[in-house]
Amino acid sequence: MIDYSLSILPALLSGAQMTLAVFGLTIIGAIPLGLLLSLGLLAKFKPLHYLLDLYVWLMRGTPLLLQLIFVFYGLPVVGIVFNRFDAALIAFILNYAAYFAEIFRGGFQAVDNGQIEAAEVLGLTYPQTIAKIIVPQTVKIVLPSGGNEVINLIKDSSLVYVIGIGDLLRAGNVASARDVNLLPLLLVGIIYLLLTAICTWALRRLERYYRYYR
Repeated sequence: MIDYSLSILPALLSGAQMTLAVFGLTIIGAIPLGLLLSLGLLAKFKPLHYLLDLYVWLMRGTPLLLQLIFVFYGLPVVGIVFNRFDAALIAFILNYAAYFAEIFRGGFQAVDNGQIEAAEVLGLTYPQTIAKIIVPQTVKIVLPSGGNEVINLIKDSSLVYVIGIGDLLRAGNVASARDVNLLPLLLVGIIYLLLTAICTWALRRLERYYRYYR
């Protein structure tokens, strides 16, 4: 069993690299986009607010799997073609940005407006107020719910399997079907658990750091 595990481990680790690539690039793209969308959701310009509300509703109201299939298989019908990896990133970033937008919106609304007024009295500029007063408190507020989305993203990354990307789950399925053995899938589960454990540890460290903002 050990020899067999070691023989398939390189393929699983190669698949895990693809999983981490999808995860990391989605985080890099979705969090800043979600932050911008949240500011738009709070804007007083009604047309923009309604448009972004519609976007968030569509992204959160339809399955990520459907969005992934639509981007890769549906858009080519109208002449818009992406390779597999780019299609996966577009679908994941657009989907998770909608979730992060709602999370950030709630965080911004939870900060007392009186603190902005106090910062003005102290002579802080608006950028300084946002950077030193609002953002640290917002981050502290949204960390638990944002952390849940980060953990979900690790598991959701397995959906790229349906468009033929060689991720961790695909590598495990191939080995399991080829060798008629469930051990590859067990190892896949263990690797996912390790990845989520690392993310959970990092998020808890981050939460402890932001306890300063009580």
